[in-house]
Order: sequence, then structure tokens, then C-alpha cells
Amino acid sequence: MAEKKRTIMLVEDDVKLADATKEYLERYNFDVSIEYRGDVAVDRILNEKPDFVILDYMLPNKDGKSIVREVRSQFNNPIVIVTAHEDELDEIISLEIGVDDYLVKPIKPRNLLARITNLLNRYERIALEATQESNAAKGPAQSSLQIDVQRRVAIVDDKVINLTSCEFDLLSYFFANQGVILTREEIYKQMHGIDWDGTDRSIDLRVSRLRNKIEDSGKSPRFIKSVRGTGYMLVCQG
Repeated sequence: MAEKKRTIMLVEDDVKLADATKEYLERYNFDVSIEYRGDVAVDRILNEKPDFVILDYMLPNKDGKSIVREVRSQFNNPIVIVTAHEDELDEIISLEIGVDDYLVKPIKPRNLLARITNLLNRYERIALEATQESNAAKGPAQSSLQIDVQRRVAIVDDKVINLTSCEFDLLSYFFANQGVILTREEIYKQMHGIDWDGTDRSIDLRVSRLRNKIEDSGKSPRFIKSVRGTGYMLVCQG
């Protein structure tokens, strides 16, 4: 039986670039569909549920960030934004709203392929690790914080909290290492598949966003503690 192709939706209004990207990715066994309009992309993403979404930042009728804001609560697969303009603030905002990566054009095809493959493999790896650690991850019934691996949600004080794929993967990684101090370098490599350069703020932003979702205070944390100058630790939930 042939291996099922993983699906990618490319939202890009540059027809020539979109066609070239589709042709390149399909050589590597991806099934790529193209959408040229931002206002149509939201419904297509939610209805078709592709395994991966590549969003141009500037699109007719609706930009990439607006699309992410509309789909993120219902779409848990990876989303990458590509843009022709390098802007640190835009990158930070994109990461805060749930984008998995932010790439500046022109993008080398091999680099794009590597990012896609790393993100997809990371999600699959974390899901497997979370399943293998399910006893520790779920904890006893009285635990204040749990994760449901099948539904990819957090449960805080018996209340279900919907998470983005990136947020769930980060929380799963913490659960697999309860009581262990994880450095920013370790977390970054787990999330991105590459070494941390020491300056990227995305890990702190992602942890802050996750804390907000699971109703955890950075000043007086119940779950995720900051370790000054090092990283973070999930308090044992078992």
C-alpha cells in the first residue's frame, strides 16, 4: 500500500511563485493545494484541515495574521507565515497568535522543505512521546493540570482548555519532563529541531502564552516555574 501523502495548503497570491512552490514540494510526496485569496482561505483551511499551512503575509482581502487569528482556535496543525518584509514586531505578534514559524522571502526551496519536514516530524514525535508517557501525563484524577493526548487539549481544574498545536506540543514536552529543569536551548531544539542562537525570544513568548491559556501566573505559578537564567520546569502533577 502506498504511503499516504501529507497535505499542504499554500495561500499565496503570486501565481508564478505558488506554482513553482507546489511543483517543488510535490516532488517530495506532498499533496499541495493553492489558494490565492485571503478571504477564501479561512473556510478552506477549516473545511479541508490540511496537515500544514503556508500563509503569505500580504494577501488580497485578508492578511496572513488575520487568517491565523480566525482559524487558530479550531485548527491545530502547523502554520508558517512567509513575508517579503523583515519586521521584528510582526514576527513577535505572529508567534504570539499561534504561528509556528516566520520566514522572510526569498526562501530557498530546500530551506522551506526542511522547515516543513522538521515541524511535521516534531509534531509526530511529541505525540508519540506523549502517548508513551501517558500515565505520567494524565496523572491521577485529583491532579490540577492534565493533558488529553487524543484530543490534544489541556484540562485545568476539570475544565477543558483548547490549545494550538505548538502550545500542546510544548506542554506535552513539559509533561514528559516533570520536575526537570529544561533550558531554553533544550526547549528551542525540541520545538524547532535546530540549536538556539541565544537571542530568539520565541520560547519565552510561547511559555507566556501557554501560561495564560492554562491560567498559570508567572509571578506565582502553580504549574510552570521560571528558573532564573536557565529556563523552565513543570511542577510534578503526579
